[in-house]
Amino acid sequence: MRILIPSLFFLLFALPPVIRAQENHNFETAKALDIFNSLYRELDLYYVDTLHAEQTVGDAILYMLDRLDPYTEYYKEERTDELRTLTTGNYAGIGSPIRFHKSSDRCAFDTPYEGMPAHKAGIHSGDVLLKIEGRDVGVCGNQSPRVYSDSISRRLRGAPGTTVVLTVRRPGEKRPLTFRITRANIHQPSVPFHTLLPDGHTGYVYLSGYTENTARDLHRAVEALKAEGAQRLVLDLRDNGGGLMGEAVKVVNLFVPKNRLVLETKAKDPSLNSRVKTSDDPWDVEMPLAVLVNYGTASSAEITSGALQDYDRAVIVGRRTYGKGLVQAPRPLPYGAILKLTTSKYYIPSGRCVQAYDFKHRGSDGQPRHLPDSLSRTFHTAAGRPVKDGGGITPDVPVQLDSLPNLISELSTSEALFDYAVRYCNAHPQLADPATFALTDAEFADFQKFMAQSGFTYDSQTRQYLRQLRQLAEFEGYSTQTQAEFSALEAKLSHSLTEDLELWKKDVREVVETSIMGHRYGTRGVIAYGLRNDPDLQAALKVLDQPELYRRILKDGMKSARQQ
Repeated sequence: MRILIPSLFFLLFALPPVIRAQENHNFETAKALDIFNSLYRELDLYYVDTLHAEQTVGDAILYMLDRLDPYTEYYKEERTDELRTLTTGNYAGIGSPIRFHKSSDRCAFDTPYEGMPAHKAGIHSGDVLLKIEGRDVGVCGNQSPRVYSDSISRRLRGAPGTTVVLTVRRPGEKRPLTFRITRANIHQPSVPFHTLLPDGHTGYVYLSGYTENTARDLHRAVEALKAEGAQRLVLDLRDNGGGLMGEAVKVVNLFVPKNRLVLETKAKDPSLNSRVKTSDDPWDVEMPLAVLVNYGTASSAEITSGALQDYDRAVIVGRRTYGKGLVQAPRPLPYGAILKLTTSKYYIPSGRCVQAYDFKHRGSDGQPRHLPDSLSRTFHTAAGRPVKDGGGITPDVPVQLDSLPNLISELSTSEALFDYAVRYCNAHPQLADPATFALTDAEFADFQKFMAQSGFTYDSQTRQYLRQLRQLAEFEGYSTQTQAEFSALEAKLSHSLTEDLELWKKDVREVVETSIMGHRYGTRGVIAYGLRNDPDLQAALKVLDQPELYRRILKDGMKSARQQ
């Protein structure tokens, strides 16, 4: 025995460091779980009030996941349909989003999808929901608006072929309206809008996300444009938050030859590592292509734009993309729950990862850190152009937008604008096409009057900074001697809504007209209207109009673009 014990002691510490580290990790994990189980058991037995297990443990789960990244999510059994809708773009229901309408304390319909049951039945954007199957849906009251809206949304969904009777209050109508609607399978298209631009030979396609059959739908749209005479293409990926990674590969394959690497995934579990290549013959490898991107371009949309840039197949136009280089996969949990889990990072053909945020090493404020440009590394495209990692996709042709006041951003999301657009659409059954629609001066004056009576308020950036400065002065002990100056400056910075609406008339007009087009024509109306004065599109057309410039950018990179 005296010989055996030292031998075991020697063998234990002779284990490779990796194995010892893994054994220590396993012990710490088991220890933490044992403590958590024991702690909850003690709480459940002896805490003065009865605990609600699902809510208490659910809160613990959400807090734990919140410390990881915003993409790792827990879906209880009753929420798994949300995940399926995100990945497939399909669900069964009446085909209309809803929004919480604060002044009604109820939900209102927000632009029913064209051709879907709610739209066919005659539901209008802005109709306030009163009853479902004759029973009052109640008001939000003290509930969270999100919880209230989610409960209404679940009641509107159901099996295809079933009917639901809705009673709504329509602004401008004295009596409630009743509709009987037959539910159906609802598909949210990945390509809600495509068109041949006025020059007669440039096709434009807006891609909203990556769900099932996205590549097929894009292929059909581009084929139709080519049949109309398109000889070059603008692919709009702005505000495209991504989706299915496999569909991004197929989209790239439309423009890149077979057997080309599109992305590589690297995970903690080596079995999840993969190298994904194009597998089909391409649709077109010659047609000039420009891709529009912005900060809202993320995930699978960055795979598409990044891979096309790495193969020098397209000129990327706009602003730097979001920088999401993380891959999620669903993992089944007991009782029908699902964990959408970040499992790996992806790397595009040049070898770079576009991930911009470090969620593991957060700042003192608890927020994830953005990788500084000084730490980014240089990679090269197929033609040898330098490209950077660590912060999304940097455009070949950068476009800087004019800064706008808080008035514009707050107006665009306000309930007051929603109500005005609803009132306008209900009063104008026939509206001009988005390509030509414009408010008259009299109508804009009516809008100004409506806003003045709506109670709409907003905060200017100047006043926000003044408040921060005042708080800092109080913290540093200068509040007494600076009080009069701060009050005088605050009085001078007080704004008049009517004056500001007039001062920013051009931008306000665009916001209002966009809202009206969205209420009447949906997504396609917003996009078609926006193309009339789109600096990103104009920059892309400037490049496509000059074949030599197009080729030079793809050969020499951003230096050529900036010289123009």
